[in-house]
Amino acid sequence: MVGVTLHAFLLYQNVISEGGLNFSFFGASSLIAWTIVLLLILSALTKPVENLGITLLPLAALSIAPDMHFPAEHILAADSSWALRVHVLISLLAYSLLAMASVQAILLAIQDYHLRHRHPGGFIRALPPLQTMEALLFEMIGLGFTLLTVALLSGFVFLEDLFAQHLVHKTILSIAAWLVFGTLLWGRHRSGWRGQKALSWTLSGFVVLMLAYFGSKFVLEIVIST
Repeated sequence: MVGVTLHAFLLYQNVISEGGLNFSFFGASSLIAWTIVLLLILSALTKPVENLGITLLPLAALSIAPDMHFPAEHILAADSSWALRVHVLISLLAYSLLAMASVQAILLAIQDYHLRHRHPGGFIRALPPLQTMEALLFEMIGLGFTLLTVALLSGFVFLEDLFAQHLVHKTILSIAAWLVFGTLLWGRHRSGWRGQKALSWTLSGFVVLMLAYFGSKFVLEIVIST
């Protein structure tokens, strides 16, 4: 909580401006990392998910340095409509939850591998039972998928011109990620998908979603500007 509080203080300095919210590439990355860790801490109050911090906490810490040393501006105007603000918030939560699910899938795959090869040592002993880990994974994916659905619907309703706002690629990639996660949930429900198959589909969906969120930002703010 101390780390989250200090991170929030830095975000307030770098993201909040008089003109609105600064969603630059590194600023957005830092904000999403902070949101993920906050969700992790809140979830850990009722769910055995604290082991995700093995990966998520260092990544959140690493996200701070670029945001401080490479300042940039991509302002969401302060007078933006409430609908756009809600859309951005839901999208942020969806991405954060599915990022947590990706880390959970990796830990689950490692745990499954060690148990199959009868090497339940190291940090594997600290993990919850395999069935609990699996149930948590699909809870995260299910909630993240629901929020992603709402984010897509709100985008279609409230964003007037996708072509003029250069959002076509984001929309297409987000829909592709939605289809991947939807297929995974359907496969889980109908055929009991798990293990490596669940890992592959989860990571594939997250990579596509990451490209949707950060692909254009990276090209426009990092590649072209340099």
